[in-house]
Amino acid sequence: MNENLMQDLLTQLTRIADALAPASLPATDWSATAYRWRKKAGQGYLESVLHPHQVRLDSLKNIEPQKIQVLANTQQFVSGKPANNVLLTGGRGTGKSSLIKAMLHEFSAHHLRLVEIDRTDLVDLPDVIETLYGRPERFIVFCDDLSFDEGDDSYKALKSALDGTISAPGENVVIYATSNRRHLLPEYFEENAAGRKVGEEIHPAEAVDDKIALSERFGLWLSFYPFSQQEYLAAVSGWLTGYGILLTPENERLALQWAQARGGRSGRIAWQFARDLAGKHAMETNS
Repeated sequence: MNENLMQDLLTQLTRIADALAPASLPATDWSATAYRWRKKAGQGYLESVLHPHQVRLDSLKNIEPQKIQVLANTQQFVSGKPANNVLLTGGRGTGKSSLIKAMLHEFSAHHLRLVEIDRTDLVDLPDVIETLYGRPERFIVFCDDLSFDEGDDSYKALKSALDGTISAPGENVVIYATSNRRHLLPEYFEENAAGRKVGEEIHPAEAVDDKIALSERFGLWLSFYPFSQQEYLAAVSGWLTGYGILLTPENERLALQWAQARGGRSGRIAWQFARDLAGKHAMETNS
């Protein structure tokens, strides 16, 4: 074998060895307040969020009962007292995700940290909890827009985390999730038909109960609802005030037109309208 062939072979073997070697994962920066669970070469790690979304609790309108309960539960948690996992369900843009983010703004000075995990990575939930185990901080593991398709088994990892496994549960971790669906797993009409055969399932009612029970495994389960016109305008007024703009009759008319064009009223739609109007006012002022 000549020298060139030997060199080529060594180069190829080096590349293969590098590809097979475990990936070097970034070290966790425990001074951060928020993290995302990321994957690199099949291995998970916590990536620091350099600029967490700052949501103030008092900026969230028309969800006072939900705010009170989530705030109380989180206060118990950061104080080292027993607290529940939380599921927030309801319409889009009604403040579910923002309420969870507001908990970080409210309690980060009390060592609360937020760890966001994608629904597709829920199979890694035991690894996430193990990574956080024994840390002095208190962690909310946050999964946004939670739902599962038929045949998606990643819900089993969530179910195990909520129920507890053979591993001792971490007292410094709770799971907060949001969903636009009241039941996280799909159900079908034929599953409710008495006496009807459903596939090869001999006891279909037990499978249906298991689907419903996933939501019920969250100790605190709160519903969010679409805004009435009055609630929507109150939210618009709150956001406009932050931009130094009054809710005049003309702005009220524009806000209602904005909501009608989007087919609904919610806190998110109110916020989007306020940003649009504030931007237009700024352009007019600078022109």
